Amino acid sequence: MKNEKGSLVRPFPLPDSASRPVVTPLSPSVVYASETPDALDDQYEGRVHGYTYSREGHPNADVVAARLDAMEGATGGVVTGSGMAAVTAVLMGLCSAGDHVIGGNQLYGRSLRLMKEDLPRLGIATTLADPGDIDAMRAAIRPETRMILVEVVSNPTLRMADIDGLHQLCSQNDILLVVDNTFTTPRAFRPFDHGADIVIHSITKLLAGHSDVMLGYAVARDPALNDAMRVFAVTTGATPSPFDCWLAERGLLSFDLRFERSQATAQRLAAHLAELPGVRRVLYPTRADHPDFELAQRLLGDQGCNMVSFELDGDRASANAFTRAADGLSFAPTLGDVGTTLSHPASSSHRALSVSERAALGISEGFFRVSVGLEEPDALLAIFSNAVAEATVTP
Repeated sequence: MKNEKGSLVRPFPLPDSASRPVVTPLSPSVVYASETPDALDDQYEGRVHGYTYSREGHPNADVVAARLDAMEGATGGVVTGSGMAAVTAVLMGLCSAGDHVIGGNQLYGRSLRLMKEDLPRLGIATTLADPGDIDAMRAAIRPETRMILVEVVSNPTLRMADIDGLHQLCSQNDILLVVDNTFTTPRAFRPFDHGADIVIHSITKLLAGHSDVMLGYAVARDPALNDAMRVFAVTTGATPSPFDCWLAERGLLSFDLRFERSQATAQRLAAHLAELPGVRRVLYPTRADHPDFELAQRLLGDQGCNMVSFELDGDRASANAFTRAADGLSFAPTLGDVGTTLSHPASSSHRALSVSERAALGISEGFFRVSVGLEEPDALLAIFSNAVAEATVTP
């Protein structure tokens, strides 16, 4: 008996069209149907490209990966469900028990926790050292050192890593150089041009740029390393959401414009803060008083990113007064949004560290990280002037 299409649950394919959509279609399907077992074999064995199960890949993730590959000058990158999932895919997908990893001593708080607590628990030894001090990094190397993980510009203190020096060090010792490029983005710095082996991004931040996406990305020069990271991400379920990937692609379309606008305002804000009574210090890579100014000039030129960090001349009470008075700005542990956000590392990203550990990194109760958004610059400067003044008079 002939089957009537109306009696089937999913009988209707997409309509044929002589035109194509301008916007990438959202593909939320978890599963993809193949015609025969032989056709499925062809996909799994690489003779044809296709999708099977979205944990193993889907069109929206591939579109985002291709865009980021082009921006970083790479191929074969993997998109993950968060920035930390990308960090984990690199560290745990490429390292084994008995290996040793060196990390920059001012990594993002969760990366520090992974280095200090989780990797050692799994038999992967770790050491933290100053990525701007090549002698310190050299002293940390062991025969079993597998990789060095650094951020070009550290979170939240905006210190610089000597990427060129680290490349030479890693090449001499057969060590993988892994660079987290989240703060700088490929608009300001391309790690592969400076000898990096692997690049990581939290797409969540400035690349997507609207605080509505949670994604990460990792890519290696060596296709075999990309395969290993991808297999680990698929096996552990670090799968990106198709919807988040779709939103991220939308954000990437305006990335260059957003980066230039927010960076220009960040430079103005850094100069403005440095003149305000009640501000103890300002950290911004293009400023001559930045502790790594010469290194920043060599690596970034006149690029400074959209991040500014500064320290109030006060304690937690001053910090509370500052955020209350920063009318219209979001106090939130994030960065890269279209609106300016304020982050207080002592109560958020670095809260797991002791007071003395935070002090060693230069993070006090008065220390703030600012992710500069797209506000009208003069209005933004006025908000900071008022908020700093309110914090300064707090008893």
